Amino acid sequence: MASAQAFRSLARPLTNRAARLPQLRTVPRRCLHADTLPVLTTAHARVVGARTGHVEGDDLVVDLTTSKVLGGTGDKGKTNPEELFAAGYGACFQSAMNASAPSIGLKMPKKPEDSVVETAVHLVGDMKSLELRLKVDMKVKVRGVSKEDLEKIVAKTREGNVSTNIEVEVME
Repeated sequence: MASAQAFRSLARPLTNRAARLPQLRTVPRRCLHADTLPVLTTAHARVVGARTGHVEGDDLVVDLTTSKVLGGTGDKGKTNPEELFAAGYGACFQSAMNASAPSIGLKMPKKPEDSVVETAVHLVGDMKSLELRLKVDMKVKVRGVSKEDLEKIVAKTREGNVSTNIEVEVME
């Protein structure tokens, strides 16, 4: 009995604090399974030589280099897989924003320079144990849309998307 009372007295401050925490809004998620959806388009790439190799795609020819921070040479005029991912994901997300906005009664700007997506892809983890993951940070900057509306567009775009940290900014 004494141990149960001791537990309650220890737990009480935690439950009191939890009750005072602000309630977080969650973004509703669509339950889509990629294996059962119709294919809209397919991109192909053939990689030879891993991080220091060469990539050929349907309309793509790229030479790769390992970045200096990973012990590579970081050769000028070449790229690395994380840069390719950042470019592709940023472009896809921006396109999805343009498609999502009208579905919630909002408009994205017409001029390309009025909507900018900056994407940072981080390779995180431990190289020695090969416990590696990708982490994405994104900054969405749009001119001519209020911050509130821009946050609505981003939230709609994120539904069912890759888990990504995004900062929004209205351009002057």
